[in-house]
Amino acid sequence: MGDRREESNEQIPGKPGGGGVVQQQQPVQVRAVPRAQQQEAVPTFQQKQSSAAAVAPAPPVTTDVPNWQGLKPTVRERNGLMFNNELMSDVHFLVGPPKAAKRIPAHKYVLATGSTVFYAMFFGGLAENKTDIEIPDVEPQAFLAMLKYLYCDEIDLEPDTVLATLYSAKKYIVPHLAKACVTFLETSLSARNACVLLSQSRLFEEPELMQRCWQVIDAQAELALNSEGFTEIDYETLETVLGRESLNAKEIVIFDAAARWAETECRRQNLQPNANNKRRVLGRALYLIRVPAMSLEEYANGAAQSGILTLQETADIFLYYTARNKPVLDFPLVPRNGMKPERCHRFQSSAYRSNQWRYRGRCDSIQFAVDKRIFMAGFGLYGSSSGAADYTVKIEIKQSGKVLSENTVKFFSDGSSNTFPVWFKHPVQIDPDTFYTASAILDGAELSYFGQEGVSEITLGNVTFQFQCSSESTNGTGVQGGQIPELIFYA
Repeated sequence: MGDRREESNEQIPGKPGGGGVVQQQQPVQVRAVPRAQQQEAVPTFQQKQSSAAAVAPAPPVTTDVPNWQGLKPTVRERNGLMFNNELMSDVHFLVGPPKAAKRIPAHKYVLATGSTVFYAMFFGGLAENKTDIEIPDVEPQAFLAMLKYLYCDEIDLEPDTVLATLYSAKKYIVPHLAKACVTFLETSLSARNACVLLSQSRLFEEPELMQRCWQVIDAQAELALNSEGFTEIDYETLETVLGRESLNAKEIVIFDAAARWAETECRRQNLQPNANNKRRVLGRALYLIRVPAMSLEEYANGAAQSGILTLQETADIFLYYTARNKPVLDFPLVPRNGMKPERCHRFQSSAYRSNQWRYRGRCDSIQFAVDKRIFMAGFGLYGSSSGAADYTVKIEIKQSGKVLSENTVKFFSDGSSNTFPVWFKHPVQIDPDTFYTASAILDGAELSYFGQEGVSEITLGNVTFQFQCSSESTNGTGVQGGQIPELIFYA
């Protein structure tokens, strides 16, 4: 079934790496997070004895060292010594809440050359000659991160402060730093934080980041709605999410998420989190939930017993399910469209007679990579070539040896050469330029169809797939032929 190669989890060669803001002759240094702390080796006693003439390492150069200017050959290095330094400072910022403000020294010339806001503040027509400037709405660490960029051309972002740094960069119009913050957020985007980042991207007017957030929320809606971050979003974002047509989520999951948000909002407003107050804080957003689109069982065991609906609403919805003459409801009736899954078919033909494919409980596996973020929903598999049969299959996705998702499901094969979809519990985020391993172990009728004339690269819309053999494949599946003919995904 084609040449087998050892499994590789390295990034695809030939793809450009990440980059920072670049200025002429002096590239911006973007530090990875978390930063590795380097430690100097401690010499042994014998090394000390044999290195009597060795010179101790020179202390770091600071402005306390005579002729420090001559010891730093570049403008950036000399400016770096001025960062957060009282020497020659001509302005101070009181950053943070008034009772916990941090006093930070700075130099007007450096700030004015990097920010039009600072230029207007210090040298514009309405410039004020203040020596202490209060900035209560910016976090000190975020302000220092911005100053470090202005002084040193270094972008040093931390997960806990990147949003605050973005706010600071937006406020003082430092576009290159703001762009780096957005890129950092896009890279770390997941179902866990997508709702919070959506809320913030609306505040910061970052449409590209908003679009990336929606891609994650739509495809992994149930994971996003069940995340802790969902309860932290503002009301306008809540309305936008609950009204979203393309959410891939059951309506009962959406209702439960809204109820959790309401409970948290009650606490934010110092209200008792009882049913009446939950209904009150939800307001008109409650009527964006498509309650009648739930199954009767989901409604009866969930929303109907939540206390959030009025007694009249509860009774009317039961009648809507069961009565011939259905009452008029204030809730939307039509289920959401969700997202339409796409299919990547990697074989040009299938066969069943010669070289019959047998399962025997062995693993069929293939490696794949994409050039854009997608969400893997499941696989399409071949079934029995000897008549109708039931199968049990365990499917799995791994990256660098780590299992990202697995599921054991059943499917019915009608004996045709069609592929049969099997699904993960939740779509799996697949990041670009990294190889993942897709695996399936089938139990059922041994003889099955198998794919032939496989291709190593396929482009579907704006997504390009690459395939390579996996060392985990013990049943013969590879690039040229075998099982796992389809990858089912959202893009």
